[in-house]
Amino acid sequence: MKVILASNNKNKIREMQQILAPFGMEVISQKEAGADFEVEENGTTFAENAELKARAVYERLGVPVIADDSGLAVDALNGAPGVYSHRYAGENATDEERCQKLLCELKNVPAEQRTARFLCEICYLDENGDKHFFTGSCEGFIGTEPKGSNGFGYDPVFCSGDKTLAEMTDEEKNRISHRGKALRLFQAYLKERNTDVDK
Repeated sequence: MKVILASNNKNKIREMQQILAPFGMEVISQKEAGADFEVEENGTTFAENAELKARAVYERLGVPVIADDSGLAVDALNGAPGVYSHRYAGENATDEERCQKLLCELKNVPAEQRTARFLCEICYLDENGDKHFFTGSCEGFIGTEPKGSNGFGYDPVFCSGDKTLAEMTDEEKNRISHRGKALRLFQAYLKERNTDVDK
């Protein structure tokens, strides 16, 4: 089964392919499917942004589509950067600049107050355009310096146990990640509907 992802983010596509491939699902980008445009993410929640992206691609192609919106919520920053995770250090900032800004904001925050979580909202629009949401979260804390070279985004500063997500293998990360959890719920839903996925 092919799944169209309302995104052209190569890291996100690669991660979703890794997670869904064992279930017999192939993820293709919206560009590959013939919807080569960007969607303005002006929602105030992850769910709103995920639906905005999914709806735009569905309206263009008329076939089932999924979209993901995800980000980091840090307790000491009252849930920031949240839906603004990607733009937290400016519109065109690099992953490294985002991590550095976050570490700077938390410079004087003690270890026990650096708790955080990654949140992911998957919006699936089925063949009728009906929406279904699947939510995943990954609890952890923000370290004091970047560690590891795997992953992307805030992975080098987000710790789960004694490792950052960037220090984990893809398999380790996907097992505990917010996106992995949300996608497994999505797969279970399709299986329940007897959609053509690996039983």
